[in-house]
Amino acid sequence: MNVNTITAHEVLVAVFQVRPGPGHPEGSPRATPELCVLLWQRALPPMPGTWSLPGGRLRDDEDLPTSARRQLAEKVDVRELAHLEQLSVFSDPSRVPGRRVIASTFLGLIPCQAEPELPADTTWHPVARLPGMAFDHRIVVDHARSRLAAKLSYTNIGFALAPGEFTVSTLRTIYSAALGYPVDATNLQRVLGRRGVITPTGTTAPSGRTGGRPAALYRYTDTDYRVTDEFAALRPPT
Repeated sequence: MNVNTITAHEVLVAVFQVRPGPGHPEGSPRATPELCVLLWQRALPPMPGTWSLPGGRLRDDEDLPTSARRQLAEKVDVRELAHLEQLSVFSDPSRVPGRRVIASTFLGLIPCQAEPELPADTTWHPVARLPGMAFDHRIVVDHARSRLAAKLSYTNIGFALAPGEFTVSTLRTIYSAALGYPVDATNLQRVLGRRGVITPTGTTAPSGRTGGRPAALYRYTDTDYRVTDEFAALRPPT
């Protein structure tokens, strides 16, 4: 049998995190948080120098989630991963050169306060400004970002991007970065509170440099993924 007729199977993971703008330290006036994706730079052919999602071939002795976590462990501490779910299968016969390779894709989320150690060939890239990417990985990122945006409307998946405790202003920043458009803080608090997604902690955040009334702190009611309103949809402002 010709080796090129044998179909291989790989697993790819789009790992997202809301991070300060690149080149600006956290707390800087220009450090507007952005949704970023974890990518590693290819050193060998095909397409050396381009950027890829973490992933690799599925082993004979593992299922897809096990393979996804193993692949991620080579690039990032998987203990930082707050959510992992399977997305879609990419099966275009010509998606990669040479033998046919089918890709099962996953969405992974890391809370904004985490700082996992990364190898030298791996870094975070803003989803809005992706570098030159290998194969169909840009399409995978776009698909994963769209799925995340949809799930922010009708599930409690925001828990996987947020810190353990947060102000409504912080949560609005996270949602705005993940959705790609501004979110009204008052409306967000009302919607998530009505659905029982977030709960007041009864404490407040430390006052800022300018003083003023301390902001109330909230937490996610639970960190088990669940649908909160299957017909809900967050929409950009008109």
